This record gives sequence, structure tokens and C-alpha cells, in this order.
Amino acid sequence: MSNDKFNFNFDLPEKSNVMPTILTPDTTINFRCHKGISCFNACCKHADITLTPYDIIRLKQRTGQTSEQFLKQYTVPFQMDADGLPGVKFRTTEDGACLFMKEGEGCTIYEDRPTSCRYYPLGNLAMKNAEQAHETQHFVLVQEEHCKGHEEDRPIKIQDYRNEQGLEDYDGFNKEFFQLILKKKSMGPGVGKPPEMSLQLFFMANYDMDRFRRFVLSDNFKRTYDLPQDIYDTLEADDVALMHFGFQLLRQVLFNEVTLPLFDGTLEKRVEERKEVIELRRKLEAEMAKAKDPYMTYKAEVEEESENLQKEAKKD
Repeated sequence: MSNDKFNFNFDLPEKSNVMPTILTPDTTINFRCHKGISCFNACCKHADITLTPYDIIRLKQRTGQTSEQFLKQYTVPFQMDADGLPGVKFRTTEDGACLFMKEGEGCTIYEDRPTSCRYYPLGNLAMKNAEQAHETQHFVLVQEEHCKGHEEDRPIKIQDYRNEQGLEDYDGFNKEFFQLILKKKSMGPGVGKPPEMSLQLFFMANYDMDRFRRFVLSDNFKRTYDLPQDIYDTLEADDVALMHFGFQLLRQVLFNEVTLPLFDGTLEKRVEERKEVIELRRKLEAEMAKAKDPYMTYKAEVEEESENLQKEAKKD
């Protein structure tokens, strides 16, 4: 594992002129956004907003929709890294404007606005090197040409600005999500690309939580994980509890951490089932190859005969 620092930048607009200085919670910035400022709504007209799982919970509840309905109407998927780790962003108009912006009035979901909107004009950096047990939080200042909030005469410490924007709660709910992404990034390419099913689970657990709830409450899931009924009762009723449960499950699936107890013999059974799937796939590929290539027909027959002889030898 490399000793280099890793950082996960979740909130910086793609085309921002970002000052390279790393800031701390005690750093004082000069910024104020208000309805009377000349650039009011300008940032919302060029929206590039990545959403966290907690953002989606707040927004789907605000709009009165299921997660599936909200995702379909208001978001677009994207890949957060080269391995295809899925993320979601706000869908915009053809001109790039946020769908929740109303001209002259501003944000129509202001009380439930996403984490990225609350942080602006700050970029939130989670940084960690190989020797650190936990990431440290730093910030950078985003200065875009259209934003006049930096010209307002209001000095404020970053920590006070975060409190003003309600970010203490949001950061608490988002922390495990950022840790998941940071850990995957810090492990480097040697770990390999997660299987497609793991990527699908990542999307479902983090974003489509109503579908994830059905998955968790299914009989098959309950036969796999040794959990008391009161946990399932909580997951059925509480979106935030379900979100945190999803983070635990993903740590187990992605990093082989033991976060949820399995029933005895479950792992062995899964391995055997996986072997059967692999064998069926191999035979199907062999049949397809036989139909195309006489040599592959001969090769497949030899391999099958060899396997049969080995099985007979084991019986003896």
C-alpha cells in the first residue's frame, strides 16, 4: 500500500477556480449570500451537484416520493471512479439549471438542500494516509467568476459557517458514506474492480433505499444474516437507520469486514452455490465454442473426459 496521501473531493464544481490553500475549521473567510445580491441564483443556473445518501433521504421525503421515483425524476447516474463506482447528481434543465430553482425566489427546497449546496463556497476534503486510522477534514475555498458573495463584508470562521448551514448534522450522517469511498480509493488499484453485483448493491443501498429495504426484509436475506427481529422492525420504519445498515453491509461486501453476523454454514453454502453457477457458465461457454470451432469441440470433450476420470478415481 502506498504511503501517499489520498483525498476525496466531493463538493468542488468541475470548472471552478479553486485556491490551492488547505483551510481548517478555524480559518476565517469572507462570504455572504442573500436574496439581494446581484448574482442571486447564478450558481443554481449552472448546477453540478453530487448527492449523498442522506441528501436523497431528505429530498425524497420532501417531495413525497419513493427513492425510485425521486431518482428517475430528479437525478442522473455517473461513475465516481475508474472502477465504475456509482454516484448520482441532480438532473438539470437543458441550460444546466437546477430543477428546484425558481427564478427570482431561489431554492424551493432550501430547508432540505443537499450537502454540496450547504458547503458552497467551500470544498470539503477528507484526507488520510496509510498510517492514519481516521481521515482528517480540511477545506478549500471555491471562487467562481459569477459569485459576488466573496465581495460582501462579512468575515466568518469556517466552523461558524458550517454551523450556520446546518452542516454538523449533515456531516455526521454523511461520514460513513465518505469513509466507504475514501477506503476504496486508499486501497489502490491492487484490490481490483468490484464485481458488478457489488456495484449494483452499492447503488441500491446508498441511493435506491426503498428497493434496498425490500431486499433487506426479504426471506432470503433473513435466512442469511443472523439478526434479531427488532433490527428488521427498525429498518422497515426508519430511513436513516436503513442507510447506516447499508454502510455496514457494504463494508462487509466490499472489504470483507465482519460487520454483520451470518448464520452458521451460510458462507460455505454460498461458495458451493457459486461453484455451481461457475460450472454451468463454463459448460455454456464450452457449448457455444463447440458450435463455432471443431478444435474447441475436441478440447471440450477431452476436458470433460479428464474430469470424469478424476471423479472416478476419487470414488475408488
